[in-house]
Amino acid sequence: MRNEPLADILRPDSFDTVVGQEHLFGKHGVVRRMVESGRITNMIFYGPPGTGKTTAAAIIAARSGMLFRRFNCTSASLAEVKEALCETDNVFGAGGILLYLDEIQYFNRKQQQALLEYMEDGRVTLIASTTENPHFYIYNAIISRSSLFEFKPVSAAAMVPALARALDKLNADNGTKIEADEETLRFIAAGVKGDVRRGIGLLENGYFAANAGDGSEKSDKMTLTKEHIESFHAGILNYNEDTHYDLLSCLQKSIRGSDPDATAFYVAKILATGDIISLCRRLQVIASEDVGLAYPQAAAVVRACCESAKELGLPEAGIPLINAAILLATAPKSNSAYLALAAAREDVEKGLGTTVPRHLQSPLFKGYRYPHDYTYHYVKQQYLPDDLRGKKYYTFGDNKTEQAAAAHAATIRREGGKSKD
Repeated sequence: MRNEPLADILRPDSFDTVVGQEHLFGKHGVVRRMVESGRITNMIFYGPPGTGKTTAAAIIAARSGMLFRRFNCTSASLAEVKEALCETDNVFGAGGILLYLDEIQYFNRKQQQALLEYMEDGRVTLIASTTENPHFYIYNAIISRSSLFEFKPVSAAAMVPALARALDKLNADNGTKIEADEETLRFIAAGVKGDVRRGIGLLENGYFAANAGDGSEKSDKMTLTKEHIESFHAGILNYNEDTHYDLLSCLQKSIRGSDPDATAFYVAKILATGDIISLCRRLQVIASEDVGLAYPQAAAVVRACCESAKELGLPEAGIPLINAAILLATAPKSNSAYLALAAAREDVEKGLGTTVPRHLQSPLFKGYRYPHDYTYHYVKQQYLPDDLRGKKYYTFGDNKTEQAAAAHAATIRREGGKSKD
């Protein structure tokens, strides 16, 4: 029985068979022209999963004639990479090594720095890929020595022929005659958000569902339908931009309403779409907008959970993310800081407060009193501009944390302000 994923078996072996990415590998594609001219330089591929980054690296390696070494940075160690780089010292690596590092964002700065020596003297040509913004996750010195190429989600129209080839392969391997019309193939392609690997995997599952039938006698020809696909991908193929924002909104309202059960459901629903990034962003917003000063540490905890999720990837990413979401749902709530910002913004938009008090202006700060020179590190003085003097934007929330802060504020205003001299 075949264990190798069908997407790997059908992986293109030439630029002509790459799905999508016409701007890179089409007849006039920039990478294609560069490689065909014999120039292979350091490259960084970035873009969503399943868009052909690994495939492109393998095709370039085959055309280069160089010794090809591939590592996935989620599991490879720097020691393993260095061992491969040592091959440049023997006859097999005399022509240089083409090193492909998949998910390079999982190598830290020090690990990435270790590659520079080999890149600079030409012993290694690096192709690195990432699903993240390279400017945030890849060491600047590597970026400056590389060409960056963006891989875009594959359109449904471009993916359909690849799905048709996958179905032909399944029929040939299994002696079946299962058919699928273009509408069904487009249904698959439109639902996987440009991820060819995911689309082929979904088609393969649907194929075996169709082949199993409903228990009745099979005919010579069977048809793969939307129903076969939905049984493996229920509710996700109908996921669109409106649904995306509806789910995020439902999640935030459930957390704001302190409902951990609804929170768990919407986290699971969003994770089923594979969208970790949007979930992380929304959880971080909720930590400050809805929990806020009632539990200030929530923002730091949620941030740590989100960073952990990005490093882990799915499915394990769901564990820190559900921890973060349930923490927010069960935490005390306060939107006092959020309301303070909204009120202050209104005055800014009205053009108020354009001139700050003279004693707060540099360079001399004439008349400014340094709070640390006074008891309770407090002294009464004007901070708001004259036209906003006495304006109140922030009101302490009724939770334990903000009430403690309110009590402290009352104490320093009552008993502070005396010179320590």
